[in-house]
Amino acid sequence: MLVSLLMGFACGVPLLLTISVLQAWMKDVGVDIKVIGLFSLVGLPYTLKFLWAPIMDRFTLPFLGRRRGWILLFQLLLVLAIAALGITNPSANPVLVACAAFLVTFFSASQDIVVDAYRREDLSDLELGLGSSLYVNGYRIGMLLAGSGGLIMADHLSFRSVYLILAAAMLVGVVTTYSCREPEHSYGTPSTFKDAVIGPFTDYFSRRGALLLLAFVLFYKIGDQMASAMTMPFYLELGFTKTEIGTVVKLFGFWATIGGGLLGGILMLRLGLYRSLWGFGILQAVSTAGFVLLAQVGPDLSLLAAVIAFENLSGGMGTAAFVAYMASLTNKKFTATQYALLTSLMGVPRVLASAPTGFIVAAWGWSSFFILCTLIALPGLLLLHWVRSESL
Repeated sequence: MLVSLLMGFACGVPLLLTISVLQAWMKDVGVDIKVIGLFSLVGLPYTLKFLWAPIMDRFTLPFLGRRRGWILLFQLLLVLAIAALGITNPSANPVLVACAAFLVTFFSASQDIVVDAYRREDLSDLELGLGSSLYVNGYRIGMLLAGSGGLIMADHLSFRSVYLILAAAMLVGVVTTYSCREPEHSYGTPSTFKDAVIGPFTDYFSRRGALLLLAFVLFYKIGDQMASAMTMPFYLELGFTKTEIGTVVKLFGFWATIGGGLLGGILMLRLGLYRSLWGFGILQAVSTAGFVLLAQVGPDLSLLAAVIAFENLSGGMGTAAFVAYMASLTNKKFTATQYALLTSLMGVPRVLASAPTGFIVAAWGWSSFFILCTLIALPGLLLLHWVRSESL
């Protein structure tokens, strides 16, 4: 369980370094809001990682075992990529910044592939719910360090220094990977590369309602993720300082997220997965609507704290249930590829659907944008009725 928490931390650190922290850096140096929105596209590896996941299912590196060897390799590459991103200049050469950010997301997505497979293979079915909750909380701790810590440090240090410090924070993952055990593989592994590429998809799509399940994964968190893609420019445009954002949005919201993850794990034991997904999904949609109120009132710290607490509490609950649900769908023989396929779809809203958000805000304004994000969450909730009959 501790390994799930620490590996979650290692996976959470890189994410915001190419989203909110990079957005704040670009906003600081005067990059256009439309360009900031388009930078969501550097996260494409998160949506396409299933394409190279079969490599990790089929091949084993000559050190630390089938899963830990790949994890360690990607963690070391992440340290280098994050440091490289920190020495770029968004105002002078945004193309170079985009290339460095792309490397961070590629190695981060690759790390996610193997860590997700490791967690699914190392934990029993009974441990999966709590393990997923601890992984999500570790992920949020990593995001807190990168998001809150990064923004607060940016008010006192250069962004270059911030990125170098956060690159060093990835060493926590390196130590964890080196120290933990390798999962047993008694369920078998793909015998050929063709089996590793074709087998996971043949196995998954032979199930009844396979496409419906994928549609649910795609739409369940789309509204929440579209809204999150533009919250940093939103807070800054309202007039909050980076320190206020780092303290209230990230630090205060962090505890709400941790509480949401733990509460979600406990409630799943009592309510079951279906009712948890339904209830937590409704709370996610309602919490997104809170940003509409904030847009109307303006830079009120008390209201900001309330909106963020509710949004992060419901988000933590929804993510814990969603991660446990996706893990339950995988076949352990093809864990890396099947889980990567599902989490790739989960990442589509964060990348593709988030790319035009800057244009939507520029054309419609903040209130209309967050109303859209609230309404677009409804299809995922409606799909739950059919998903239950197929898999839950």
